[in-house]
Amino acid sequence: MSLHKDPELKSAVLNLSQKEKDKLLIRLIGKDKMLLKQLHYQLLENEYDLENRIEDLKAKLENLLQDTRQKVSNTPIFSNYKTINNLLRQASGLINEHEKVTKDKFSTAECRLYILTQPYRMYPKLYEASHLQVAEKLHKYINARIKTTLNNIAALHEDLQFDLQENVSLVEEIKERLDLVKS
Repeated sequence: MSLHKDPELKSAVLNLSQKEKDKLLIRLIGKDKMLLKQLHYQLLENEYDLENRIEDLKAKLENLLQDTRQKVSNTPIFSNYKTINNLLRQASGLINEHEKVTKDKFSTAECRLYILTQPYRMYPKLYEASHLQVAEKLHKYINARIKTTLNNIAALHEDLQFDLQENVSLVEEIKERLDLVKS
C-alpha cells in the first residue's frame, strides 16, 4: 500500500510527534538497503566521494572482466556465450546500483559503454552468427543494452556526448554487426 493512496494514514503520520516520526523513519530506513545507500550518499558524501565511487566501480568492472579472461576464450561455444551473458548482467547490476545511489548520468554512461565494448574487443567471435540459442540470447541482451545506453547518452549535454564519442562509435559498430547476424 502506498501512503498517498491512504490519506488517513498520511494525516495520522504527519500528526505524530517529532520524536515518534524520527523513530519510525530510522526503522524504515534500516529495512531498505538501497534507501540507506542513497541517504548516505546524499547526506554524508561530496564530489570527492563521487570520484572514489566511480573509480571503485570501474575497478570492479575491470576485475570482473579480468576474472572472465581465465574462464572464456574467443571460441563460439555454449559455455563462453553463457559466461559473457552472466558477466554483462552482473556488471549491469553494479552500474544500476551506482546510478540509483549517485544519479550521475555521465559515469553511468561511461561504464555502460565500457562493459559493451570490452567484451567485444576481447571476444569478437562471440559476436558472429551462431546456430546456438544461447548466442541469440546474448546478442538480444547486448542489443537491448546498446539501445538503452545510446538513448541515455543522447540525453546528456553535447560536450559530455563528445567525450564519449569514440566508444559510442564502437558500440554503434557492434550494433550493426549484431543486426547483420540477426538477418
